[in-house]
Amino acid sequence: MKISTAAAALIASALLLAGCSSDDAPATPAGTSASGDASSTEGSGSSADVELVAGDTLTVCTNAPFEPFEFEENGEIVGFDMDITGEVAKDLGVDQEVINVAFDAMESGAALTSGQCDIAAAGISINDERAQNVDFSEPYFDADLGLLAAADAALTSEDALAGKTVAVQIATVGEDWAEAKGLEAIQYADLGLQVQALKTGQVDAVINDVFVLGAYEGDGFGVTATFPTEDRYGLAVAKGNTALLEAINATLDRIEGDGTYDTLYEARIGVAHEG
Repeated sequence: MKISTAAAALIASALLLAGCSSDDAPATPAGTSASGDASSTEGSGSSADVELVAGDTLTVCTNAPFEPFEFEENGEIVGFDMDITGEVAKDLGVDQEVINVAFDAMESGAALTSGQCDIAAAGISINDERAQNVDFSEPYFDADLGLLAAADAALTSEDALAGKTVAVQIATVGEDWAEAKGLEAIQYADLGLQVQALKTGQVDAVINDVFVLGAYEGDGFGVTATFPTEDRYGLAVAKGNTALLEAINATLDRIEGDGTYDTLYEARIGVAHEG
């Protein structure tokens, strides 16, 4: 029997469809997408990739007192920075331990490369010089410099500091600023010693980040000036510690997205976060 052209075309189409059925299609290897790219449920920055110096504990270096970012309360170092790193520890599924070290040991990277801690969190401003020694997270706080002085000293501007002696914290943006302005500056290891020098008459004023000076207002002392710097704080890890850095940034993204950051900010800084 002679088959019509239309019928032949119909049969050919049926045979073609049968040849392309799922039973005869090439198998896709497990764990590989149809395009041939390997797929994985574990990202390069997952907690499984993170190695900590103390195994099941996230060790955080800081430099207290630097209230409200880090300060001692009931024998424990707490503060906004510890709240943030605590969220990192929670996401990693580990405990957190905070230790107090010299600020220059953190900004130089020495405390991290020596295995003393996993993260440095101490209101550390991100800059190019420090980025040669450590890797920084995404910024998590905007900071300016402030001046703490006797309320009646009339030190309300940069010009008013001419001929005055100021206390600066070693290896900080405040020290760099005072040096750039040609001010007579005396170095101190931490903010507490700066304030002590002011209250005992050794210096005329204290220069440090404005948000930490508010804790020392009162008894005739106050924040008398603010100097904009556009500094931004970051959490620091040892150079090349990509897995931990990615985990930190993932936590920062999470807490900003779910409102945790705003809650912590208002509780510690004392004002609502605008951003």
